Amino acid sequence: MTLNCIAVDDEPLALGLVCKFIEQTPFLNLVGRYSGAVDALKAIHNEKIDLIFLDIQMPDLNGIELARVLDKGVDKPRIIFTTAYNQFALEGYKVDALDYLLKPFNYEEFLRAAQKALTYHELINKPAASTAASASNTEHADDNYLFLKVEYQLVRIALDDILYIEGLKDYVKVHLKGVEKAVLSLTSLKALEEKLPSKRFMRVHRSFIVSLDKVTSMTKNSLQIGKMNIAVGDQYKEAFGHFLGRWV
Repeated sequence: MTLNCIAVDDEPLALGLVCKFIEQTPFLNLVGRYSGAVDALKAIHNEKIDLIFLDIQMPDLNGIELARVLDKGVDKPRIIFTTAYNQFALEGYKVDALDYLLKPFNYEEFLRAAQKALTYHELINKPAASTAASASNTEHADDNYLFLKVEYQLVRIALDDILYIEGLKDYVKVHLKGVEKAVLSLTSLKALEEKLPSKRFMRVHRSFIVSLDKVTSMTKNSLQIGKMNIAVGDQYKEAFGHFLGRWV
């Protein structure tokens, strides 16, 4: 697989270095280099771009602002930020950047970030490239794991390991069996609910989704998973009542 890339940086030396790194990476194809985000935006609308190496501090339109403009749809180009300022790391995470390269960076660091982008595109394009014979295998795999954006990488989570999922405003905490520290991902509980098989997971509260086979005890108003007691919200009690009826 080859990724079409552009580089955007208002510093000529930094732009030249990124372009050099792109050109010496076999799976990257440099289709444009731009000293400003406005010119880059025009190119993005006219070309099929998979990946953008994007500076943040630029005049007129900065890198974060450009990322927000592009933050729509599954076919949007993915972004790797290249910046000298580490205070933008959280903002970069919020706009779903694949990685954040802090200047000055070397080719090894660049290649590691580029490899993340390649892995990401291989994952999202695999179903489209699969034959009808392998489609059922892909569907079966999707029933057993999901991928979550954790910091600047995709992490594979086995559904069998999930105990419950807790919503925290812009984030979710995925609590796993045998793991003391929950996995923190920048997504919404609603978005995650749509990805999970409804036969195995249920939203029981505006802040909680539970794995049904991990429930150890319950009443009509609450349930227990290990040492965690979770209240059932009023708007979820009817659906939960049907599940409770299977236990009676």
